[in-house]
Amino acid sequence: MDSQAYFIQYVNHPLESAAWYERLLGKAPVEASPGFALFILGGGAKLGLWKRQDVLPVAGTHCECAQTELCLPVASEAALHDAYGKWQQLGIHILQTPTALDFGLSCTAETPDGHRLRLFYPMM
Repeated sequence: MDSQAYFIQYVNHPLESAAWYERLLGKAPVEASPGFALFILGGGAKLGLWKRQDVLPVAGTHCECAQTELCLPVASEAALHDAYGKWQQLGIHILQTPTALDFGLSCTAETPDGHRLRLFYPMM
């Protein structure tokens, strides 16, 4: 398996979620439709936003809550603080301010669909 990874989040409204991620990432999706949107992330990884009601086999029958966390490494502590400031300016729901954890400096936000988005600067 040599291909780059896809991360799929089940969302209620892919176009609305894509607009949210476009503001966050500073780039447009490479594909966007009412049922699916796709972003190319650093290193070639891909983030797909799939309309929850269209997923086959049916997903989320035991829980309507979101259950994913997308983790994005940053190059420095300063980059993490800069990104956190941008999140605040964009009005993104912050779950955790920059905090030193066992694996490094981290901050966490929540997407409109309840998924978590974590920035981190690994401490070696």
